[in-house]
Amino acid sequence: MSNEIWVFAEQQEGKVRRVAFELLSAAADFSKKTGSTVAGILLGSGLQEALKSLTSYADKIYLLDDPGLAAYTSDAYLIHMAPLIKEHQPSILLGGATSTGKDLFPRLAMHLQTGYAPDCTGLTIEENGKLIAKRPLYGGKVFAEMIYLEAKPQMATVRNNTFLVNQNLNKSAQVIPISSPIDPSSLKKKVIGLEKAAGAKLDITEAEIVVAAGRGIKAPENFKIMEELADVLNASVGTTRATVDEGWRDVKDQIGKSGKNISAKLYMAFGVSGAIHHILGIGTCKTVVAVDTDPNALIFNYADYGIVGDLFQIVPALTEELKKAMAEK
Repeated sequence: MSNEIWVFAEQQEGKVRRVAFELLSAAADFSKKTGSTVAGILLGSGLQEALKSLTSYADKIYLLDDPGLAAYTSDAYLIHMAPLIKEHQPSILLGGATSTGKDLFPRLAMHLQTGYAPDCTGLTIEENGKLIAKRPLYGGKVFAEMIYLEAKPQMATVRNNTFLVNQNLNKSAQVIPISSPIDPSSLKKKVIGLEKAAGAKLDITEAEIVVAAGRGIKAPENFKIMEELADVLNASVGTTRATVDEGWRDVKDQIGKSGKNISAKLYMAFGVSGAIHHILGIGTCKTVVAVDTDPNALIFNYADYGIVGDLFQIVPALTEELKKAMAEK
């Protein structure tokens, strides 16, 4: 068993996702306590820029650059990663709690016959290398701390914005190329095309700031004022299940138990009543600001700051004030 902490450096179209840098930064802190080596594992095709962005964050990078991995499929990644992990036997394997991580890591855990803590909101490590994973249960009503008794590697997926990115690690990773012995024709799945949503911005699970509107926005065309506010704040726009059910917004923007969990540093809710299935999706946001015309709206019970008012007056005024403030910088 090697004393290495591995991070799955998930990438999309050759760009490494932010959560990978967060986890590599956390792993660097863990290594100070345990003396571990920090390694990234990078799979895909045309990865020159992705590799360049990672080298200062890790001691090693296991690189598998192959045209057959241009698009993610669970069986292709599993077939390549599982033998590599068995060969090198890292003590810890971490990844983001993204759609890819949630699909890949349970499969890896089964093949490796090891423990797996999904959707974590915190990680700590003991001097003996034991990982302690914190994750929500029962829709975020309670949090559990999980430890790993025997099986290795200790595996976990972690939500975005759980750790800060340390851009001053100043490492110089050793790149270890990995060859692909797999015949592409033997794979069960093949991606024949990808279609992007129109006007897609940073996913709400990755954004540090999320502004959202609920049914109080009254009509789909009124989301324009939310987009204008988001542009000023460099934020992403989220919404509630009610507006998605009405067809006002795409399901990719839905926050809540039946949508996405977010861990934004700042979450601003406008015209959101605060139904429990929505609240379950914002439980790990750092600061919550709520605006609603109803002083008894449930959202105020979960907000750090609240304003009783009309979003159609407050959002445009806030947008203009922010523009002025940023122009003065």
